[in-house]
Amino acid sequence: MNKAIYILLSVLVLCQSCAAKDILPKPNPDKSEKPFKGVWITNVASDVLNDKQGIERAVLHCKSLDITDIFLVVWNGGYTLYPSKIMSDHFGQPIMKKFEGRDPLQEMIVVAHQHGLKVHAWFEYGFASSYNANGGHIIQKYNHWQAKDQQGNILKKNNFEWMNAFHPEVQGFVKSLVLEVVKNYNVDGVQGDDRLPALPSTGGYDEYTVQLYKNEHNGNVPPSDYLNKEWVEWRSSKLTVFLKDLYQSVKKEKPQVLVTSAPSVHPWAKTEYLQDWPKWLNDGIIDYVFPQIYRYNIEAYKATLSEQVSYLNNSTRNKFFPGVLIRNADYTPTKEFFDQMIIYNRQLGIRGEVFWFYEGLKSNLFESKK
Repeated sequence: MNKAIYILLSVLVLCQSCAAKDILPKPNPDKSEKPFKGVWITNVASDVLNDKQGIERAVLHCKSLDITDIFLVVWNGGYTLYPSKIMSDHFGQPIMKKFEGRDPLQEMIVVAHQHGLKVHAWFEYGFASSYNANGGHIIQKYNHWQAKDQQGNILKKNNFEWMNAFHPEVQGFVKSLVLEVVKNYNVDGVQGDDRLPALPSTGGYDEYTVQLYKNEHNGNVPPSDYLNKEWVEWRSSKLTVFLKDLYQSVKKEKPQVLVTSAPSVHPWAKTEYLQDWPKWLNDGIIDYVFPQIYRYNIEAYKATLSEQVSYLNNSTRNKFFPGVLIRNADYTPTKEFFDQMIIYNRQLGIRGEVFWFYEGLKSNLFESKK
């Protein structure tokens, strides 16, 4: 090859490589800092929370695998997993029946903190009210809280029924639960996922939201096309306003408590669930995001993660950690695939991840440090 042409091609390749690196998160400059390593613990398909001994075993297991943060479910099925005065006042049931007489959240905090692990209260259900129960006890009592689709039916997606995330009473109720935990427990963080703040984009056709839209649009009704760009933007912006208020309220109560989110991947999260998490990061109203990069082969994982990284900038790069799937029903990734995901995270300069979910830690994917 002609020497001049070779040099020119080498320069071009180097420039392209540098340009590509510019869009990727830079590695954490403090190499001595322990990587972020979280895991979700739920009361479904797991017996961890069945008794205090189970919690103690889980914490010790997490510690042996260098887990740093536990995201513990505290709001599921329309019930809290801690004794709640708010739930008692509203519905006469302070805690999910299975856990009456106990406080799994406090038990987890005590044991985890003893072993140097952080605990985040995970409000899994968010603005959902029930699962295949026509709204459940929440909508049964507060019928005007229900979100509705274009046919006037209660909003339902993937078998979850939803409260109206735009209604001030609903927002106040969910916010009060979060603040109740922040005020009464020594948690390290609070978290919403693809249901907080969120609403399926097929919703927003209830009486309250329609009137609110008309008030702000010269009497015009919302578009019948639920994916209309302006309609999606209007509704997602309302959820962003709610999150900003929630974030500021938590920080006012306890500035050190982290406010995090585990949304779906962008832009699907916005078009399907009205979650505009890149804006949340840019606006500084979320401390960390853990998008659910749940994929079943390395090519899909790399493509999805790379796309998510493209929405980050210099000020938000260190606030992003992927959610990694290690268990779903009977599925567990192969050790090779798992290792490939972690390696790719590090190649992109990402210093950690959060695993869905705890039961997957029992597989051969992890090596205990005992």
